[in-house]
Amino acid sequence: MSAIRRFKGLAPSLGQDVFVDESAVVIGDVTLGDDVSVWPNTVIRGDMHSIKIGKRCSIQDGSILHITHASDYNPGGYPLTLGDDVTVGHMAMLHGCSIGNEVLIGMQAMVMDGAVIEDQVVLGAGSLVPPGKVLKSGSLYVGRPAKAIRELNEKELSYFKYTASNYVKLKNDYLNEPQ
Repeated sequence: MSAIRRFKGLAPSLGQDVFVDESAVVIGDVTLGDDVSVWPNTVIRGDMHSIKIGKRCSIQDGSILHITHASDYNPGGYPLTLGDDVTVGHMAMLHGCSIGNEVLIGMQAMVMDGAVIEDQVVLGAGSLVPPGKVLKSGSLYVGRPAKAIRELNEKELSYFKYTASNYVKLKNDYLNEPQ
């Protein structure tokens, strides 16, 4: 079975130069921007709402990206959106949330329904962002639940573009690898 699958008539839309590992699964109403990389054993499941992932995002090994469906309890549901230059660490879980531009989600972090992470945020490994919480731009957040511990410095702010471009280069190496 293909790693990129239709569901209820909706097929994933892939931008230019996208890499989806053959062990990853991308299903349904999913849009992947240019230069996105989806690494082994990742699941991106847009089966009951939409998922939109911006340019130069890296969704690393074992991550799970899903939505919150519409219901009597949550009439509009929550799509999942990621801006540009977002790096999602290994085994992270993003569920019906909104992630801005230039964000680093640490390994095994979890971001829940209706949460918002603004631009230029670092979310530390293993952190939990509870439903509906907003993480403000320019800070490092850690913990369960995640709390701001300090503002990001200039070096850290420049890291977002660096890590995004590094994964674009690695993704291109995979795309150019002889089969």
